[in-house]
Amino acid sequence: MFPIHRPRAVLYATILAVLIGGCSKTPTPASGEQASSDQATSAAVAKAGIEIPYEEFTLPNGLRVIVHTDRKAPVVAVNLWYHVGSKDEPAGRTGFAHLFEHLMFNGSENAPGEFFEPFELVGATSMNGTTWLDRTNYFQNVPTTALDMALWMESDRMGHLLGAIDQKTLDEQRGVVQNEKRQGENQPYGQADDEIYKALYPKGHPYHHSTIGSMADLNAASLDDVKQWFRTWYGPNNAVLVLAGDIDVATAKEKVARYFGDIPATPTMKRQPVTAGAHAEATRATMTDKVPQARVYRAWSVAEYGNPDVERLQLLAQVLGGSKSSRLNKRLVFDDKLADEVSAFVQPFELASTFYIQADIKEGVDPAKVEAAIDEELKKLIAEGPTEAELKQAQTVFKASFVRGVERIGGFGGKADALAECAVYTDNPGCFREGLKTIADATVAEVKGSGEKYLARGGHTLLVTPGAREQIPEEAAVTPEPMTLPPVDPKYTTTVSDVDRSKGVPATTQFPELKFPEQQRATLKNGTTVILAERHDVPVVQMSYLFNGGFSADRGRKLGTSGFTMGMLDEGAGELDALAFGDRRESLGANISAGASLDGGVASMSALKENLDPSLALFADMLRKPRFDQKEIDRVRATWIAGIKQEKAQPQGAALRVLPPLLYGEDHAYGIPFSGSGTEASIAALTRDDMVAFHRDWVRPENATLVVVGDTTLAEIVPLLDKHLGDWKGEGTASAAQAMADVPRPAQPRVYLIDQPGAVQANIFAGELVPSSKDAAATRFDIANSVLGGEFSSRLNMNLREDKHWAYGAYSFAPNAQGQRPWLAFAPVQIDRTADSLKEMQREITEYASGAVPPKPEEVAKIQATEIRGLPGSYETAAAVMSTIASNVRYGRPDDYVFKRKAEIEALTPEQVKAAATTLDPSALTWVVVGDLSKIEKPIRALNLGEVQVLDADGKPVAKK
Repeated sequence: MFPIHRPRAVLYATILAVLIGGCSKTPTPASGEQASSDQATSAAVAKAGIEIPYEEFTLPNGLRVIVHTDRKAPVVAVNLWYHVGSKDEPAGRTGFAHLFEHLMFNGSENAPGEFFEPFELVGATSMNGTTWLDRTNYFQNVPTTALDMALWMESDRMGHLLGAIDQKTLDEQRGVVQNEKRQGENQPYGQADDEIYKALYPKGHPYHHSTIGSMADLNAASLDDVKQWFRTWYGPNNAVLVLAGDIDVATAKEKVARYFGDIPATPTMKRQPVTAGAHAEATRATMTDKVPQARVYRAWSVAEYGNPDVERLQLLAQVLGGSKSSRLNKRLVFDDKLADEVSAFVQPFELASTFYIQADIKEGVDPAKVEAAIDEELKKLIAEGPTEAELKQAQTVFKASFVRGVERIGGFGGKADALAECAVYTDNPGCFREGLKTIADATVAEVKGSGEKYLARGGHTLLVTPGAREQIPEEAAVTPEPMTLPPVDPKYTTTVSDVDRSKGVPATTQFPELKFPEQQRATLKNGTTVILAERHDVPVVQMSYLFNGGFSADRGRKLGTSGFTMGMLDEGAGELDALAFGDRRESLGANISAGASLDGGVASMSALKENLDPSLALFADMLRKPRFDQKEIDRVRATWIAGIKQEKAQPQGAALRVLPPLLYGEDHAYGIPFSGSGTEASIAALTRDDMVAFHRDWVRPENATLVVVGDTTLAEIVPLLDKHLGDWKGEGTASAAQAMADVPRPAQPRVYLIDQPGAVQANIFAGELVPSSKDAAATRFDIANSVLGGEFSSRLNMNLREDKHWAYGAYSFAPNAQGQRPWLAFAPVQIDRTADSLKEMQREITEYASGAVPPKPEEVAKIQATEIRGLPGSYETAAAVMSTIASNVRYGRPDDYVFKRKAEIEALTPEQVKAAATTLDPSALTWVVVGDLSKIEKPIRALNLGEVQVLDADGKPVAKK
């Protein structure tokens, strides 16, 4: 189960990810003993280099404000948490919290229209909202100079929302939410979590129903119902506001009081009681779904958020199934070969957390064998506890993860999130300190005891097997009780504000200047160019070793060779087999891996500064001495093939496998599945010799570039790199990248359909080829694309989501490529609106590309503002800096490319963007639609867009029945 959130244009990056100080103010201790404990905790955290200092204050109306100062970038993270989630919904009103998350993005009384637009104009980043069981949160990183605008916007929807909600707005967002619900259920295994929570928590329990709610309750929601829901929960006294980044507490006090101080408090509602361990007896269920392999889930209700048992159970989960070297992975994947994937983890919640075990069962294996092995390993771990070595390794993993996480001030999981979550769930913004100390100090006996307490009985098992997708009926709708609110606590008062909201959103007229770290260069003894950008914010050093090759190098080889070979590099190296390599990596707190993208391979490392030298030694072994043990090849091969089947079972995965050969042709280096995973047949045929040859030809130091970003200097890192890599030499002659000829577009539109019986949504993709990322006009085309479908407020999304509410989101994008880029537009839409949506997408693309409805000056200005003003906050993390430098290397760009691109965007005119839009040819589009053909084929054929052909998930024609 995952947080439900509104999509941003960054969604496409996920789809094609494979391509391409201040003073701490803590509560006053009640006794000397407590003071000693707090000091010990803070000292332990500070010693680890992972403290988050903060100050806090509370307005008279109850709004709690937490401030963390971090001046590394000219941005402020604004993170507002409301203490209301789906657990607070009474019978008959399920889905209200999530529905209101959407409604609050739809404009307020003094700022009608989309909430996103003022933020796009100032270049906000990491902007979103989520709802889950216990909370609703909204967050955005804004330039420091735009803080007044952000606070005005957040305060206007907190204090001035109801007048902006009418029946049209309610109907619109209700439709969007219902499409989001369909989108989740349409995925393989998409109904499993809802069924687990129904079983794990009895009817009437706050966690029994899903966060997204029932269609019946959403349909029945009246305007009065939703307005009363807002009056109940969305007041300042039920919220925590975190401001983190380029800000201090004095500034925060003045600005927050000005914008929020006059908002009246809402009633103080009774909280639900803690129910940890509520599911005492073991239960079991099965279901069928359109899935490629069986999956078993085991889930337990365990301790509530903030309880030390949760941290100990996190450690137990790590030992049990949290990594390659965990017990379940060793047993099920390595030794007995019963499963392709296995994991164990804890989802912490306010009333009761959930401990999960999940295993993807190998095809042909009896699920009972897998369940028996899970039971055996769990019982053994509970009875004996972890070994000292296992516990220490798990503790290092958690410490390293936190160190990396606190580099970010905002967004999902950043420092602002950590402070807000602690404040909302435990009333102590610094509760993370206690959690880290509990993990660091945990003993074998304590971890064993927590396991015995919660996992030795009860729990629920769900087995999902391949078959027809079950239509799970919703529970019978009930008439909700009237919402009668208690009086507001008189202790809450308001203060006078001088803000004249009739003047609208405050204008932001000044913006921070773009800064990008200086890039220093050196050459290693092995011929590799090193590019270093120093970042000393956290004690971590990251690096990306960039090689030629990539998926395009599969041409003339077996499809998937590049991805599979690079993925095998960390499956054992030097003297360490796969499990020993994983153990060593975790014991160092390092992330070390390798992979491939369309145009190259990359080996990556993120190391704690304290363990940099031994981490580099392991990294060097992976690069120079991969073992390619046959038993590991066989194991990974089976999992890889299962992964291909998973790709084909997912609507977007199937489309992105089929589209490239249609766009480029099967003989082109890019005419392969975008995932680079190959086919079942090609992976089955791969040999160790194939991998050794690919490694010899492409993973070599000469002509490679090593990008290093983090807490080091050139004087320090170069000797260390030469120590471990300086005498590395490539064998034989390096392979040369193949030149790729341009592919002509088709003479007319083509439509391909892939059947997904029982689907409640259809996934529509439209694609064609556009010039390379190296093309001189690439930036102009990117801006033109953004007007059409690159942002939330772009044309496609505003049409299909906000106007028609047929889709949860509709976007377009063109990932980077050294050859012709693929341009794609996509929309997952409700099944009965498939043909209508396709027709609308065709119309939007045609009118825009033909110039019939050219880009408006205000559309271009908005995209320019988003792109330019967002740059200063875009390089907050070392990973963002490293990614940009690596991209510059890959596509032959100069070191100052970010500044040159900024200047080019600033100078663009609407006429230039209009000209760039003509790059698209609507008469040459290739359409791929994945859905239930019994419902969509006839209406699509009736559109007469072009020749229609039915394909299977491998892109092979399906004969007419």
